[in-house]
Amino acid sequence: MEGGSRAPGDGRMIRVVIVDDQHLVRAGLRMILESDPDMTVVGEAGDGRSGVEVVSRAAPHVVLMDVRMPVLDGIEATRLINASGSGTARVLMLTTFDLDEYVHAALRAGASGFLLKDAPPEQLLAAVKVIAGGDALLDPAVTRRLIEQVVRRDVQSDPALRLALTELTDRETDVLRLIARGLSNAEIATDLFLGEATVKTHVGRVLAKLGVRDRVQAVVAAYESGLVTPGADDAHPPLG
Repeated sequence: MEGGSRAPGDGRMIRVVIVDDQHLVRAGLRMILESDPDMTVVGEAGDGRSGVEVVSRAAPHVVLMDVRMPVLDGIEATRLINASGSGTARVLMLTTFDLDEYVHAALRAGASGFLLKDAPPEQLLAAVKVIAGGDALLDPAVTRRLIEQVVRRDVQSDPALRLALTELTDRETDVLRLIARGLSNAEIATDLFLGEATVKTHVGRVLAKLGVRDRVQAVVAAYESGLVTPGADDAHPPLG
């Protein structure tokens, strides 16, 4: 789904399942999602176990998954969904908690994104589209907390990663800086005045040259290499 909000490859609307133990939260999420003409909610569940079953039946493109739920929590439910190997469901974790252990556990379980519940509606809709399009996404604030947990402020730059950075072109280095800020491909494209397809190509090359599996590992590499400094907020050098 390059630059669009349709489900990848099939021309249909983005199918979403909502898994949250609070009825009012599910109702609010449904209202926001169905305000977008390219999205449809195909199922809901109030606990992780039921969520796994609904996902199996409804075959969504994206699952909005709460972390803390009865019967089975969202992290274990995410692990089961990804372990099933069926369907194309990608999980976007939603929580009021931005604690590092939840982020780590969710990513290990195979979540494709992590967003705080107090994010504005337009950010939620954008996140669903990013996830449905095959990209990973972390809330920028969560990204910073994750990195500051993983990368100690007194750890010196990793020389192996510094060497790997020399393999990046100037444009690929610009892209990596923006990935480290938590930007999506669409946001990077806007920032650098590029097409999303071009950005996606750059991201793929960055991952390959750094020898990392996904965007989250690329973020860690950006900090561990010293390219980006923890605590520097969103500041970055002018991009050319």
